[in-house]
Amino acid sequence: MIIVHHLNESRSQRILWLLEELGLPYEIVSYTRDPKTRLAPPELKAIHPLGKSPAITDDGKVIMESGAIVDYIIRRHGGGRLQPDPTTAQYDEYIQWMHYAEGSAMLPLILKGNVAQLGDDAAPLLPRIESEIATHLGYVNAQLGGRAYLLGEELGGADIQMSFVGEVAGRRTNRTSFSNLDRWVRRFQARPAYRAARARGGAYGLAE
Repeated sequence: MIIVHHLNESRSQRILWLLEELGLPYEIVSYTRDPKTRLAPPELKAIHPLGKSPAITDDGKVIMESGAIVDYIIRRHGGGRLQPDPTTAQYDEYIQWMHYAEGSAMLPLILKGNVAQLGDDAAPLLPRIESEIATHLGYVNAQLGGRAYLLGEELGGADIQMSFVGEVAGRRTNRTSFSNLDRWVRRFQARPAYRAARARGGAYGLAE
């Protein structure tokens, strides 16, 4: 049985969604952020020394990092679902999205949230951050042109990994300016498995 160490209002929500899409049984151990610092509680360090979420426990192993978890679950438990054939060119595109999500796309979105806490001192930094956000969201928006999902008409693991980017974009900028991206977010948020994951995972403001 896969155990998801689930932190409220975090990237671990997409792991619950993945498990629901695959119809896999799982258990949730829930953790709550500190209401003032918004940091994860120290109890998570008993699972992994970094004390981060998401993390899963499966077959005696602890796996951390969203991309690694998505890859692990699909490879070990997906039965060929939610990813292209590894021998195809489409798989190369899939892998790029999997790494792009946290390697590039999330950075300016995180920076904007953190820098905003500086108040007026953030002013010199914001134009560059806004420019980077526009570049990345514009890229994703263009790639979604004429497609329901990132690789075509079928949902895949890359969409689940990238979903947090699309959702956070709704908090950091006017996502409706990127119409393809906005429709993609609304499309995956309407999926039954996504809604089932929300029901199990608890409050998740990024979907509101």
